[in-house]
Amino acid sequence: MQLMQYEITLPADYDMGIIRRRVATRGSKTDEFPDLGFKAYLIRERGRHGSPVNQYAPFYSWARSGGMNQFLFGPPFEGIRADFGRPVVRTWQTVGAFNGPVPSRLPIAATRDIAAIDPAEALDEVACRLIDEANALADQPDLNAVSVGIDPFTWQQVRFALWKGEPPHEEPGDRYDVLHLSDPLRGSLPEGRAW
Repeated sequence: MQLMQYEITLPADYDMGIIRRRVATRGSKTDEFPDLGFKAYLIRERGRHGSPVNQYAPFYSWARSGGMNQFLFGPPFEGIRADFGRPVVRTWQTVGAFNGPVPSRLPIAATRDIAAIDPAEALDEVACRLIDEANALADQPDLNAVSVGIDPFTWQQVRFALWKGEPPHEEPGDRYDVLHLSDPLRGSLPEGRAW
């Protein structure tokens, strides 16, 4: 399983209604995409939830790499390139994932926290810590789902959470609005430790 995200930062005066309409008309195209656990169509708007930027930043959880490759090297990502240029795509190896108390309710918000991994910390300890933190977060009443991963290129960790209500104020990281959620294989993704 892999986590993936690309961020398209837009001008400060950009009409984010354009992105909202894009997702409203095109978002359902990934509702049955092969090997896709979920795709959260995310935006940040300058001045909302402390965001310094306008940004379109979809976040993915892939059950298998074949679907991810089909997306990146096929027409779906070509549409992104044609409209916005080719963004950098970040990936993380999935360490663990948990559903919240009521995972069937559609999320309205997301948080993403990225942090450097201490070079002195053993990677098995990092992975176990991330799983423990995600498992504890799964008890939050407004949590829809949480996934954690490690990027072995930059040695950074990520915690991505979907929320059916507003995230707790103390939850770290960037905050996003969720415009649409495609989740064809989410129910078949393993829950808990991913290795």
